[in-house]
Amino acid sequence: MRPRSTIHTLCNRMLQFLSALSHSKQVNSLFLVLPTKSRFCTRASLSDSPLSSSSLEIKTNKTHLDLPSVCFSGIAQSVIFKCSHILEKNKGKDFADASVKDLLLEISNVVPEYTRRFWRVSELKPKDVLEILLGFQFECRKVGFESRKVEPLWELFKLANKRVKGFEHLPQSCEVMARMLIKAGLLREAELLLSTMESQGILLDYNEIFSNLIEGFVGAGELERAIALYDRMRGLGLVPSQSCYFALLDHLVRMKKTQLALQVCLDMVGFGVDSSDKVKATLDNLTRLLCADGKIQEARDLVKKVVGLGFEFSNLVLSEIAYGYCQRREFDDLLSFFFEIKCPPDILAGNRIMYSLCSYFGAKRAELFMEELEDLGFVPDEMTFGIFISWSCREGKLKNSFVYLSEMLSRRLEPSVCSYNALICGLFLKGMWRHARDIFDEMVERGTRPDLSTFRILLAGYCKARQFDKVKMTVCDMVNSGLIQNSSSEDQLFKAFLVLGFDPLAVRLKRDNGVEFSKTEFFDDLGNGLYLDTDLDDYDRKVTRILEDGIMPDYNSLVKEECERGNLKDALMLADEMANWGQELSLSVYSALLKGLCASRYHTKAITSILEKKLQLVNLLDHETLNLLIQTFSYRGLTHKGKIILDGMFQRRLEIKNDTYTAIIRSLCKKQSLGGLQHWWCVAQENRWLPGLEDCKVFLESLCKKEMLKEALELLENFLVSYPQLTLDICHVLFEKFCLANCSRVAHMLLQELNQRGCTMDHMAYNHILRGMCKEKKNYAAFKMLDYMLTNHLPLCADVAVLLIPQLCRADKCEKAIALKEFVMREQSLSSHSADSALIEGLCMMGKAGEAAILFQNMLLNGLLPGVENYNILVQGLSINGSRRLWEFLGVMIRQNLKISISTYRNLVRLMCMQGRVLQVLNLKKLMLEQSKSSDLIIYNILIFHLFSTGNSLFVKDVLHDLQKKILLPDEVTYNFLVYGFSKCKDVSSTVHYLSTMISKELRPSNRSLRAAITSLCNGSEIGKALELSREMELRAWVHDSIIQNAIAKGLMSHGKLQEAETFLDRLEQKCLIPDNINYDNLIKCFCSYGKPNKAVDLLNIMLKKGNLPNSTSYDSVISSFCAVNKPNEAMVFHAEMLIRDLKPSISTQSMLVHKLCQDGQTTEAEKILISMIRVGETPTREMYSSVIKRYHFEDNPRKASELVQAMQRSGYEPDFETHWSLISNLRNSCDKENNDSNRGFLTRLLSESGFSRKADAKTKSR
Repeated sequence: MRPRSTIHTLCNRMLQFLSALSHSKQVNSLFLVLPTKSRFCTRASLSDSPLSSSSLEIKTNKTHLDLPSVCFSGIAQSVIFKCSHILEKNKGKDFADASVKDLLLEISNVVPEYTRRFWRVSELKPKDVLEILLGFQFECRKVGFESRKVEPLWELFKLANKRVKGFEHLPQSCEVMARMLIKAGLLREAELLLSTMESQGILLDYNEIFSNLIEGFVGAGELERAIALYDRMRGLGLVPSQSCYFALLDHLVRMKKTQLALQVCLDMVGFGVDSSDKVKATLDNLTRLLCADGKIQEARDLVKKVVGLGFEFSNLVLSEIAYGYCQRREFDDLLSFFFEIKCPPDILAGNRIMYSLCSYFGAKRAELFMEELEDLGFVPDEMTFGIFISWSCREGKLKNSFVYLSEMLSRRLEPSVCSYNALICGLFLKGMWRHARDIFDEMVERGTRPDLSTFRILLAGYCKARQFDKVKMTVCDMVNSGLIQNSSSEDQLFKAFLVLGFDPLAVRLKRDNGVEFSKTEFFDDLGNGLYLDTDLDDYDRKVTRILEDGIMPDYNSLVKEECERGNLKDALMLADEMANWGQELSLSVYSALLKGLCASRYHTKAITSILEKKLQLVNLLDHETLNLLIQTFSYRGLTHKGKIILDGMFQRRLEIKNDTYTAIIRSLCKKQSLGGLQHWWCVAQENRWLPGLEDCKVFLESLCKKEMLKEALELLENFLVSYPQLTLDICHVLFEKFCLANCSRVAHMLLQELNQRGCTMDHMAYNHILRGMCKEKKNYAAFKMLDYMLTNHLPLCADVAVLLIPQLCRADKCEKAIALKEFVMREQSLSSHSADSALIEGLCMMGKAGEAAILFQNMLLNGLLPGVENYNILVQGLSINGSRRLWEFLGVMIRQNLKISISTYRNLVRLMCMQGRVLQVLNLKKLMLEQSKSSDLIIYNILIFHLFSTGNSLFVKDVLHDLQKKILLPDEVTYNFLVYGFSKCKDVSSTVHYLSTMISKELRPSNRSLRAAITSLCNGSEIGKALELSREMELRAWVHDSIIQNAIAKGLMSHGKLQEAETFLDRLEQKCLIPDNINYDNLIKCFCSYGKPNKAVDLLNIMLKKGNLPNSTSYDSVISSFCAVNKPNEAMVFHAEMLIRDLKPSISTQSMLVHKLCQDGQTTEAEKILISMIRVGETPTREMYSSVIKRYHFEDNPRKASELVQAMQRSGYEPDFETHWSLISNLRNSCDKENNDSNRGFLTRLLSESGFSRKADAKTKSR
């Protein structure tokens, strides 16, 4: 660390340099506020922060958390209320108190040509509303239906009905309104409208409306409303559309609403149904769902009905129905079902039926059933006959089993190892052990490889028959097959007993040495009497059980064993093999297999497959297994599958674990479905879900990214209430994430709320918020918080200080910036370069590059080696004003071989080109090319741009030649610079050449390049080439911006091609090549000047539809043009629109309009214009008053004329004699003899107010 004296010296020097700022007192006060001890920390975690002891002391003292006394309840709602203006920034407008004019104005940007007709109408009529609705519908079909557009239209629809007594909307209006509400997603509003129509007795053929509304509710997850609307629809005798049926049915099936789904399906089938793949899949799923719920008869009726319409169900569906009948033992009904649909079961379903028949009624009954199925086309396989063989052996009917074997072989089917095992077991059980080896040998000869179970059966059979020589031979065969290993020291019988599960020490074969062979059970080949020294009953029981079990393997036990061993691959293979043999997984084994697969990472597809195949078992799984499944699907991105299971758990009212909610919400956070996240977030909150700390951090980050700040605050509150000891950790996370999401104001409000509740946060919270404020450029708030932190001695992180230093300089607070830099360098030496760079950058931004240079030199004097960033920042700052010291520092950079950044190079090229140092620029270019090979084209592009910008275009061709020599191909930027540059040099041919080259290379020119080229052509009277270029743009669907359209249209009009200009503009509109920021103000004036107000209005409408308000001059031009063609009524409409849009008509426009209205006999309307002008503080001209007064004279309306004369006088005008005399004459002629006195009084008063006194009048008479 540098000596303190050095720091003070440097600081004093900086104060001298900045003496012109006259703020040295602020710096001194800053030093007083900031003690010399540490006030900075790094951004790392608190445990890793290399703080001084004093800093740690301050941090500990300021982090005051008396947690038991802090109440966190309600903190979320408090912050939400205080930040409602921020959190509800995207909330739509409230039209509750809007007037008809307000609503018309709101929708006028969509249909200006329709709303304009009603600006001057006091109240709307039903046909007017229909006209607006039809126009709105037509326009929205082109641009799309959005709720923000349709909402004001809906309010206008309702208000029109309320404002006028006896008003009734036309049926067509209701229909159009309902359609638009549905398309805009305003479903409840559409439902309300339909209910209102029904109550009024308006019943039309609204099949499509009802159908679309039902689909909308289904898509929004509002199933109850969809069902209620469906019932209403059917009650009215309306038939839903196919898509409506499908959407509703599919959702009901996914939600497992079996009975409702069946009713809807039968209804749909009754009206006919298409045979699309989606419909087939939904019908399959419904039928399987019925079977899973035990509704076999309903499933059968549905299949029968749909098959009659030409549908074909999947084998899985038929298998489910077969399984249901098998469980009920209703095999006759099952057979009749297959005959009804004239479709045999597939092999899996057939074997399942055969296995069930054998287990309930024996193999013979099953054989007869199979023969019936064969008549339908069922083709049994080797497994089918294997089932018969196994059950015949189990029944002890060995002869039948060999008959089935013969039948199998005659059909050229290869018996499986299980079939051979069953036959061998049957022979041993019948005592026919001599023939067992024959079966074994035949199996081997036919290529069927014996497995461990086969040899185990042979061992058990020979042990049962006491043929231990055969046992030994079998053990040798097992060793040769590689199934077991037998050491030379082990007895073969010992190994055999071990394989069979006996304790070899408890089973011994002994020779009977007695004279009378009293213990002898059997004799060997040599005549020795032998006996077994063991519990014979237990021995026989075990070997018999092995033989009996070998007849038909217990697959459930085998699968369970493999799951317990963790051999999931083998377990899945056994499960598949089990299905081939007609067996079903038990619930316990099914659950165990699913749990094992969930624990594995690589069996997601297997889980999905098993769940799809065993729907009847899914409904029986316990909550632990289901929770595990949801978590597995969610963590692997299959959220939709997890949600289906979760819905089922809600229906069964099973316990849903906290981890399950965490998993599914975490999965939704990764997706873009905001609606799904909000729904399940609410569900989880209602069930008091709370994630762990790490998950909470993830959720807070995701919620902030999705701008779900209310939910983030509510999660924070729940977490703080449950885990107050983790307040600091979770609040730090929230502050950081809020600030990353540009919500530092909300974070600041939360910080204040926590402080008010007695939970004083530590310095890290303030640092997080400061970072956010700096990122959002909220400098005033950041400076205020900085002052607070300094006043309260809260440590400031070095990275935050580095962010603040340039902003302080920019705000003319250089003293504080210097002080911050000093403290960073003192306490965080690792951040000193960053602090120096920040201060240099700040001074350069303030235009004080000279002071920055002095600071830079002081760094060198103090032994600090500035980095290349410091050099680049300083050179950039010096290049702004062209300081002489620039070349000094640039020379240092070149001598020290420091890399010049692209930004620095750009500034240097700009300055050198302005100063005419082109040769030096070219040398600098060479230097840059040597330093950076990857940015060669960028270096050339910058050079080309600034050569053009500074009028040095003559050197551009040399640069291009150099570019070709280096075999560098110009890119999009290069061509754009060339096109724009040559256009500025008035070199039209080069402009067009490079633009054409660019287009031919399939490069997209920038809008600026296109503008420049077309403007150059039009200015050069080459309108034909400009049109050709426009057609090229049209072919590529390139938008024509305002300047391009103005240039071409004006060019055509200047050549007298007015119709061609209109056609050009119409074509662009038809092809949707008009940008959103279009401005037609100039063209509107042009068309008006050419006497084409209708085309001007078209352009004005386009601007309004794009959300751009034309200026008042455009409206003035339109009004004047309509007046010129004697259409004062149209002119009045646009005058009214100007006033409604808060645009001020010009005096000349209003004067022309008043004059034209008077000519047209609309004197009252003309007078209204005068009155409106006076109300807004404008003064009508004398001519405007005179026109209206004269027209009232002409219409013999002296009273109105006299009132206007008075108004004219109040405006500071004196009527001329002619006006007075005309008025007096009209009044005298209209006098009634009986009211002569009163009229005289009126005249006297009028003359007096007009400046003609009674005395003057008397003198005139005497003369």
